[in-house]
Amino acid sequence: MTSETVTETGSEQSVPAPVDLPPVGEEVNLDASENYFNRELSQLQFNYRVLKQALDTTHPLINRLIFCCIFSSNMDEFFEIRVAGLRQQMKYGRETVGVDGMLPEQVLAEISRVAHDYIHEQYDILNNVLIPELEQENIHFVRRREWTPAQAEWVRNYFDEEILPVVSPIGLDPSHPFPRLVNKSLNFIVELDGKDAFGRETGMAIVPAPRSLPRLVRLPDEVCEGGDNLVFLSSMIHAHADELFPGMEVKGCYQFRLTRNADLELEDDLEDLASALRGELLSRRFGDGVRLEVADNCPEELVQFLLREFGLTERDLYQVHGPVNLTRLMAVGGLVDRPDLTYSSFSPSIPRQIRSKESMFDAIRKRPLLLLHPYENFSPVVDLLRQAAKDPQVLAIRQTLYRTGADSEIVEALADAARRGKEVTAVIELRARFSEAENLELASRLQEAGVIVVYGVVGYKTHAKMILIVRREEGRLAALRASGHR
Repeated sequence: MTSETVTETGSEQSVPAPVDLPPVGEEVNLDASENYFNRELSQLQFNYRVLKQALDTTHPLINRLIFCCIFSSNMDEFFEIRVAGLRQQMKYGRETVGVDGMLPEQVLAEISRVAHDYIHEQYDILNNVLIPELEQENIHFVRRREWTPAQAEWVRNYFDEEILPVVSPIGLDPSHPFPRLVNKSLNFIVELDGKDAFGRETGMAIVPAPRSLPRLVRLPDEVCEGGDNLVFLSSMIHAHADELFPGMEVKGCYQFRLTRNADLELEDDLEDLASALRGELLSRRFGDGVRLEVADNCPEELVQFLLREFGLTERDLYQVHGPVNLTRLMAVGGLVDRPDLTYSSFSPSIPRQIRSKESMFDAIRKRPLLLLHPYENFSPVVDLLRQAAKDPQVLAIRQTLYRTGADSEIVEALADAARRGKEVTAVIELRARFSEAENLELASRLQEAGVIVVYGVVGYKTHAKMILIVRREEGRLAALRASGHR
């Protein structure tokens, strides 16, 4: 595939060149590689369009920040799945030429080039556009060098009471090898001088940031002069890293984050998909490394040390000017009370057809009901299942489930129906990416309530949303169907 270079927001980006369409009536050669976009590079370009929303001033400011965070989240999954898949092909000698004519090695090289440009631009947008605009709105990310004495004292107390009891520094020496770090966790590599309490000269240590702690903390108003003042967990750990190593001098403390292969490899002919999936989920957090993000002020020797430990190369290294995990900045919306900087709230409506009806069955018996989400409320679907669970005329309910929340009302309705003696069958897609553990727990909950649980179709993902309710009406069995479409 050819490409052209265009200039946007001061950086050069690779975008697909215009495709010359064949004359009308001329047969298209479906085997010609020039007729195809590369799947991975196309996904990258989609993510870039998400990032560009952060510059669109028609969006409220906090939502623009959230678009910047969504880009990070999307890129995490891109490396965990797409890049990891390409690396797996090369690792096990399964390299095949795609329909676009590119080998995995070529795709990885192009991904690295483009992704580095995109991520550099992301931090440029954050540091030079979004943060200054947030400051103009009196929302501040307070750096260590800016702390007032009162703020520094508050941070010290927070560190002693909330961070120190749960953090576990790990010195690196012959008896303490490099630890296995959880996928996408925030960590610090620390340069040390001197001897610890046991007389050891470790030289280096790793400090994993507890995942239970918030990455952003709002400073209380009494230690600030006004506005919303936020401080990073990383800043607090940096400021008090020396307290983690009594008797030693901390020469440097630097953030880093490792992204691992999180794809699950399951055979299609498994006898017990649920058991196999549980085993795979245990290893997901510690798959092979695919990307290393490091603070851009980290010394070169420490960067090379980390690359060697994770079996990565310069191509997999992303040195960033700011927090290594921008996804956590989504918390800003919940830490500041600024509805003027977010999308206005929207209340979906209830269709007139069912607004005054007590029974969903009476309402839809007259004519089918079409709900347009998110403009119309989803509650009629939940009401339908709740009423079906309690209706003595309902004999059976069958439903597909792809992703549901831990406190899903739909799940409760299905469980209630099963407890009331109705025949309830749920098709649960265990392979819903990154929801596998939740769906396994969901399956167990429904089975305990008496629901018959089926795990989809081997070799396929069941993504369709469908409900079938069998009800006795006027002495005959009738089937009511509901389905979701995008």
